[in-house]
Amino acid sequence: TKEIADECMEKIFIPTIEAMNKEGRTFKGCLYFGLMLTPKGPKVIEYNCRFGDPETQVVLPLLKTDLLTVMQAVENETLGQLKVEWHDGAAACVILASGGYPGSYAKGKVMTLPETTPANVTIYHAGDKLQDGVLVTSGGRVLGVTAMAPTLAEALKDAYAATELVEFEGKYKRNDIGQRALAIMEG
Repeated sequence: TKEIADECMEKIFIPTIEAMNKEGRTFKGCLYFGLMLTPKGPKVIEYNCRFGDPETQVVLPLLKTDLLTVMQAVENETLGQLKVEWHDGAAACVILASGGYPGSYAKGKVMTLPETTPANVTIYHAGDKLQDGVLVTSGGRVLGVTAMAPTLAEALKDAYAATELVEFEGKYKRNDIGQRALAIMEG
């Protein structure tokens, strides 16, 4: 919600940047705040300074401004002069995982991918590899299936539909991804 976003900005994001600057540790790049919403408000569980997945797989498709242009502006300290634009609408990413993940899971399961996907869908490869010319699973989080649409409800529907186009033994996905955000938006 806007209220939670404002609280994060006031109590977490700005104070973090101010503390880094005060220590002479100015930062250029992508600073990711892993947050947990608790009854006592948002809490930081981790910081990362990289493009993580699946977070990036759902955010970057909405970026209209060229990513290289944004990165160069950060490096040149001219980001404040750049108009960063975003596509309207929403994106949703559903991870296809190997059965058993995050615990023990089998590798080397043959995967079948669709020859084509809908124009609003991107499949990101993560835990797979080519083995003797055949695509097989090689990790826990195998694929990220992202869809963009005018609304979050449509993006979720399209992402879940696209996950059905992928086959591999032990394929697992959570069916609750995005439902809480959707309920908040619709409520």
